[in-house]
Amino acid sequence: MLRPPGETVPAWVFRAEVLTWAKHIGVEPRKTSLRQTNSKWASCSNSGRLTSNSETLSQPAHFRTEAIVHELLHLKVPNNTKLF
Repeated sequence: MLRPPGETVPAWVFRAEVLTWAKHIGVEPRKTSLRQTNSKWASCSNSGRLTSNSETLSQPAHFRTEAIVHELLHLKVPNNTKLF
């Protein structure tokens, strides 16, 4: 569903996007959470916890997708080396 600029998607939509991309990539995040952060948009722990800035919900779909895919890929490649 396309949303007008500046409109916030519900958290359940974001979580559905995460699960869709996780299945496509072939990974299984243990937990997905949203919270207010000051320094980054998202992170993924070694144990599979994906944490995203709650402000991600008000970003365009392409931005959310890029953030989600980037973090989910860390479940395959744990850092941002050349291989990543």
